[in-house]
Amino acid sequence: MPTRILLIEDDERLANLTADYLRKNDFEVSIEVRGDTAEARILAENPELVILDVMLPGKDGFEVCRGIRTQYKGVILMLTARDEDLDQILGLELGADDYLAKPVQPRLLLARIKALLRRAPGIPGGDTGFPAGDSNELSFGNFRISQATRSTHLGSETIDLTTAEFDLLWLLASHAGNILSRDDLLQQLRGIGFDGLDRSIDARISRLRRKLGDDPENPTRIKTVRGKGYLFSKHDWQ
Repeated sequence: MPTRILLIEDDERLANLTADYLRKNDFEVSIEVRGDTAEARILAENPELVILDVMLPGKDGFEVCRGIRTQYKGVILMLTARDEDLDQILGLELGADDYLAKPVQPRLLLARIKALLRRAPGIPGGDTGFPAGDSNELSFGNFRISQATRSTHLGSETIDLTTAEFDLLWLLASHAGNILSRDDLLQQLRGIGFDGLDRSIDARISRLRRKLGDDPENPTRIKTVRGKGYLFSKHDWQ
């Protein structure tokens, strides 16, 4: 069966052009033009991927993302205004898996969709897009993460992560004790280099710290190494 995409875009001409292009590349695409009816459709149809524009009538894309993220387990790709870094960071903070600045080149959109779906659980033939290391499961104290089941546990608690959050956490944990730069992380996770401005990794690190109970003011589990990058600690998991 073709992968299902729900495109939420209020510019109907643009939405139809985008949908036609994706359908020619073997995706099943539905269109929603309003934000205030988007949440119900996402949860009812449960598509593998949602393309979510920020500027929507009735309810903006941020509100939609916030409203569905705890219930919807698929991939969310947000479309943000060009050069609006705050929009991009807010979208990631609310649980979007990735973002693209509008206007979007169709080939770039297609490439990003395919990259996201390859990492998403339940997609046939999917992979993480980066080396798995020596094991499909890692543990540090009372923290456990499994690549095979894409699950994360802290003690008896299951940590609910988005696809992008899991990929970042697995990459950090599989290199525990080593510093990974933003460039390293972006190259592995998104296939792009760090341009000095992209804050997507920082936003996801912030979400991971909150979910893992790490002190945001003095983190010990995912440490910031100033001027170098991030380090996943092998300790501090009791």
